[in-house]
This record gives sequence, C-alpha cells and structure tokens, in this order.
Amino acid sequence: MGTRILSFLAAGVILITAFSAQGKEKMLSASEISITVVFDNYPYRKDLKDSWGFACVVRGAEKTILFDTGGDGAILMGNLEKLKIDPQGVDAVVLSHAHGDHTGGLNAFLRANPRVEVYAPGSFPESFKADVRATGAKLVEVSGALEICDGVWSTGEAGQGVSEESLALRTDRALTLVTGCAHPGIVSIIERAKKLLGGEVLLAMGGFHLRSESEAGLKKIFNRFRELGVQRAGPSHCSGDRTRELFKKEYGEDFVKIGVGYTVHFKRTR
Repeated sequence: MGTRILSFLAAGVILITAFSAQGKEKMLSASEISITVVFDNYPYRKDLKDSWGFACVVRGAEKTILFDTGGDGAILMGNLEKLKIDPQGVDAVVLSHAHGDHTGGLNAFLRANPRVEVYAPGSFPESFKADVRATGAKLVEVSGALEICDGVWSTGEAGQGVSEESLALRTDRALTLVTGCAHPGIVSIIERAKKLLGGEVLLAMGGFHLRSESEAGLKKIFNRFRELGVQRAGPSHCSGDRTRELFKKEYGEDFVKIGVGYTVHFKRTR
C-alpha cells in the first residue's frame, strides 16, 4: 500500500504507512519517528507470527524503545529478526504492567541485550524486579509521569487493581499514545496524557481492554474520544474483534488496523 499524509492543525504531520507482507520498511529520515508492532494477537504481515500479547518498537526518538515484550520470548525474538530490528540497538524497555502477555518475552530479550534500561511500574513484584537487576539491566521504577527521553514520556502508573503505565510521544503539540492493555480505562489514560502534555491526540493505539464492553458503553467511549480530540484510533490486542469493527465504523478512514508487523511513521513539522 502507499503512504497517506494527513495534517492536523499546525501541530505536525502523521504518516500512516502500511506494508505488504513482502514489503520492506523505508529508511527513517532525521525528522521521523516510527512505531512498529512486533508482537500482537492480530496478524498483519504474513511472514510474522501472531500470538496473544503486545509489544512495539519506537525508533527515531533520542532512544530506541521496546514497549512491552509480548507473551513469548521465541516469538518476540523471531519477529524482531524478520523485521531486521537488532535487539542490541534498543536502549530502553518500557513495561506497561505485570501480566505475562506483556512481560513474557523479557528474559529472552535481556539475554540478547542485558545493557538496556528497564522501566517498570514500582508496584511490580519484588521478585520480578530482582530478576531484572540480576541480568545486569538497569531497572527504573516508575511511579509518576516520567520523561524517558526527549519527547517520549511514561504517563506514570495508574489504576486500581492492575497498575499500568502507557507511552506518550510528543510532536510539537500533538500526541500519540500507546497502551499495553489500558486496565485503568482507555479514556482515563487519554485524559491523563493530555493533562500531562497538552495538545491534540493524533493517534491512540494498542490494547484498549474492551472485549466485554457493551455497544452502549463503546458509544460513550467513541463520544469521549471525539471530545478529547483523538484523531485516529488503532485498537488491537485485548480490544476485541467487535470493538475493532465498531471503531472502524465510527472512525472510517481514520481507523488504523494494527497487527504484528504494522508500522506507523510520524513526520515532525516546525
């Protein structure tokens, strides 16, 4: 497929790039950031393996970041290899929450690159944190909002029951938000990110945790997305098939059909 370019206000430009299963990813320019889904239970590229869980790689920022690690180390590492993403080129791993479908690939990844920083909510089990430190990786415990590198933030851990952090990327006044499972509520996470960084939301993507949500509940969520200025939506992982269908109906051309191997490019404007 080709690349579509859309301008939102004066905040920036988002390029949604979809590749065929045989397509090759284009080189990033100095002004671009990309997010590549490397683990998901929704397929996209046929040469990659899909499985329950989520992970993506952010490139082009000051640091290359692996957000979550999926549920299986062999699948994660195999997909990274096919995508030609070198584990040793990753500077930081950000873990959204302490569920196995988001942390299961971490050990395999740290065997390939134990020199990374691992950002995890402070509420993670002490045994988990000790295991990370034992690999030689630097563990950064996250509580409140934290700037991981220039323009890339953790929203900080939030939520009752399952504590979770999300990833927010800032391009001028425009935000892209990546969620692992959105246990605290996808609307609450978007509200938190906007309060933290301000500006329009170009894209919310990742797990929205809406598989059991009613259609009436989803309609309320759609309305809040619009009120909050969410321009594009890419629900995947635990969002649910029906949720994806309804988001596609609601968002039309602004729906992003995320799956393993899908890459989103962002071009900053000044």
